[in-house]
Amino acid sequence: MKRVAVLMGGASAEREVSLVSGKACAEALRAEGYDVTTIDAGRDVTALIAALDPHPDVVFNALHGRWGEDGCVQGVLNLMGIPYTHSGLLASALAMDKPMAKRVFQAAGLRCPGGRLVTREEFAKGEPMARPYVMKPYNEGSSVGVRIVRQGDNVPPATSWSYGSAALVEPYIAGRELTVAVMGDRPLAVTELKSKTNFYDYEAKYTDGITQHLVPAPLPAKVYDAALAMALAAHQVLGCRGVSRSDFRYDDTKGEGPEHLYLLEVNTQPGMTPLSLAPEQAKHAGISFRALVSWMVENAQCDA
Repeated sequence: MKRVAVLMGGASAEREVSLVSGKACAEALRAEGYDVTTIDAGRDVTALIAALDPHPDVVFNALHGRWGEDGCVQGVLNLMGIPYTHSGLLASALAMDKPMAKRVFQAAGLRCPGGRLVTREEFAKGEPMARPYVMKPYNEGSSVGVRIVRQGDNVPPATSWSYGSAALVEPYIAGRELTVAVMGDRPLAVTELKSKTNFYDYEAKYTDGITQHLVPAPLPAKVYDAALAMALAAHQVLGCRGVSRSDFRYDDTKGEGPEHLYLLEVNTQPGMTPLSLAPEQAKHAGISFRALVSWMVENAQCDA
């Protein structure tokens, strides 16, 4: 019987979501016959190493956000020689560093919004670009801290920014919210997200009833296929493995062609909660949740 340790919780802004993801994955893996333990993995490396002694056969990394998704815990597991699910150190670090990931995407010819890092000092001198634009932390996940600055907003955006000394600022892309999960070398489906909030923010992602998931997304065939192809290309150009999820904006206010599709970011450890998109797309593709997490365990790797 393969021994699997599920890392969950952690110390990031996504702790509560990670706990739900980890619980669901642990239950599914036990149902599949694995010997499963769960570990609430904070930033104490010594405690994590002790919790992983004796070494499990595989670590299922259900952490989200900083420390768990940005290459840090991947580096620890590499040093320990323990295979783990999801992407390795480099792909994890690249994807979490949004400005760096944007450079990689652009170099590969993948269409994404322009943008740059803007410091608090720069904001104090004036707005970085014409409204509307998007501000986001450059190294958080799950839309934590993302805000849209629109015409008529009368609050200076830098006054309440609490995610470091700089923000990634991008032009706002109008249109529809899309997402594609990739499993190995297979893009699973395209989902359109219709939120009752202003956009698909953290609340919309994890509050039942706020967002409608349309899978398969009602799109022109060329746009649907382009989203699948771009998600796979983004997964590959970052060097991802296991399961990832790419988020897009499709600006159909300017036409119905794939040239209006923009890649926003890649999530190397997408949520595995009951509301999560990757399991939902896997189900659409005929893959049960238990089969999905089992596949992730059986395809776990280590960079060591």
